[in-house]
Amino acid sequence: MRERARDLGIRIGTADTGPANAITDVAGVRVGHTTIIRGDGPLRVGEGPVRTGVTVVLPHDGVLEDEPLYAGFHWLNGNGEITGTAWIHDGGMLTTLIGLTNTHSVGVVRDALIDVERRGRGHGSWGLPVVGETWDGVLNDIDGGHVTAAHVREAYEAAARSGPGDAVAEGNVGGGTGMICHGFKGGIGTSSRVVEGGWTVGVLLQANHGRRERLTVDGVPVRIDDVPRPVAPAAEGAGSVIAIVATDAPLLPHQCRRLAQRAGLGIARTGGAGENFSGDGFLAFSTANRGRLPSDAPGTEPPRVFQVDVLADAYLDPLFHGVIEATEEAVVNALLAAETMTGRDGVTAYALDPDRLLEFVDRR
Repeated sequence: MRERARDLGIRIGTADTGPANAITDVAGVRVGHTTIIRGDGPLRVGEGPVRTGVTVVLPHDGVLEDEPLYAGFHWLNGNGEITGTAWIHDGGMLTTLIGLTNTHSVGVVRDALIDVERRGRGHGSWGLPVVGETWDGVLNDIDGGHVTAAHVREAYEAAARSGPGDAVAEGNVGGGTGMICHGFKGGIGTSSRVVEGGWTVGVLLQANHGRRERLTVDGVPVRIDDVPRPVAPAAEGAGSVIAIVATDAPLLPHQCRRLAQRAGLGIARTGGAGENFSGDGFLAFSTANRGRLPSDAPGTEPPRVFQVDVLADAYLDPLFHGVIEATEEAVVNALLAAETMTGRDGVTAYALDPDRLLEFVDRR
C-alpha cells in the first residue's frame, strides 16, 4: 500500500482529521468498490483493455427512501453528469445511494442502483439515483460496456459489509480505476476533519482533472516535468472531478449547497481551475436529522409540520474550512495512493513519486 499525505508528514490545514481520515469518519457513511482490470495491448472495443470500475457510497445503514437526508449540490463546471441532482436542487433531500463510475457507464449504474434499492418494495416505490462520472477513456475501453449490474451490486455489498469508520481504499480502485489527475495517475481519494463544535466533515472524490504545470500541494508548486504524460500537455485539464461531502452537523439544504461549493476551493488549492472541458460537481449531505424528515415512500403519510435541528449560519465557517482542507488532502491522497497503470494501446499514466513530491514540499 502506498503512503498517504500524512504518512509523509504533509499536514494540510489546521483542523484534526477523524480516526480513519476518510468520509467514513461521519457516522453511518460507508464506501464499497468494484475494480475491473483486464487485458493489455491495442484497443478492441468490447474486448478491452479494461481499466474501470464503480464506487458506491451508502449515506447511512438504513433505507434512504424511508429516511432521507438533507442535501445540496453545486457545479463548478458543468461538462459532466451527475444524475438525480435536479430533485436535490428542488427538493433538498437525498433519497438514494450514490454511485461513481466512468462517463459511458452512468446508465447501467443508475439502473442497477434502482434495483438494489427498490427490489421488493412494491408498486409505487420510485428512485432517482445519484450517479456521477468522470472520463477514463485514455486508459480504458470506455465504449466496451464493461461495467455491469453485477459489478454495481458487488460494490454495494462491499459497502454494506464494511464496518463503522473503516478505512477507504484509494487510488486505482472502483470508479477511479482508470482516472488521471494533474498528468499523473489519479483516482479515488478521501479525507476528513473534526471541526469546532465537534462536528465531522468528510470528503470522497474521484480525481480525473488538472494540469501538470498547475499542481500545488499545501501551497507549494510541484514542478515535475521529466515524467512522461499519458496525454499531450494541451489535452490536460479536459477531465473532471466529482466530490461527495458528508457531515454530521445539522444542516438545511441551502447550507449543504454552501458546503458543497467549498469543495471547489479545495480543488483550486491543488491547482484545479474548473476548465472548460472539465465536469466538476460536488454533492453534500447531512446525516444529522436522519429519521426526522418526511418520506415519500408508498403508504406513508408525512406530517404536516415537523421539527429538525439546525446549525445557525453564523457557525458554518469551521465546516467550510474543513471541507476545503479535506478536499485538498483527498486530491493529494488520490495521487499518492494511485499506482502506475498501463492501459489501452500501451498508454501509461505514471504515479506521483512521493520522494519527488517531498523534494518540493520540504523546500519551505
